[in-house]
Amino acid sequence: MPAGAGRHGLPQGRRLCWLLCAFTLKLCQAEAPVQEEKLSVSTSNLPCWLVGEFVVSEECSPCSSFQAKTTPECGPTGYVEKITCSSSKRNEFKSCRSALMEQRLFWKFEGAVVCVALIFACLVIIRQRQLDRKALEKVRKQIESI
Repeated sequence: MPAGAGRHGLPQGRRLCWLLCAFTLKLCQAEAPVQEEKLSVSTSNLPCWLVGEFVVSEECSPCSSFQAKTTPECGPTGYVEKITCSSSKRNEFKSCRSALMEQRLFWKFEGAVVCVALIFACLVIIRQRQLDRKALEKVRKQIESI
């Protein structure tokens, strides 16, 4: 049996991992009934688009200044779409993400990634130059000592 192996032939790290997985599974099973109770809450206070079918009446568009102040759905994204619920025929607003907003966020993320990459590339170049100087200094000292 190799050094560090447990009773069952598994390395200590794997054994610990399996123990943690088993503990987590037991913990999740213990919490499962609580989640089922939460699901039994009445759906009358939920928006109809969460519990049933709906049709989009107006496409996703930016909120007006009035809507931003009065409609809570405008808060998360600043965009809203008007929907009609199939079952109740009620008109409601639903927060949405526009393609323009997603594109802007994507390019901001790409810009940040490029900036971070440039910073680390510069750090690598600086470190490589330091190491080259140290190596040249060692070679120079060895040649001088001969």
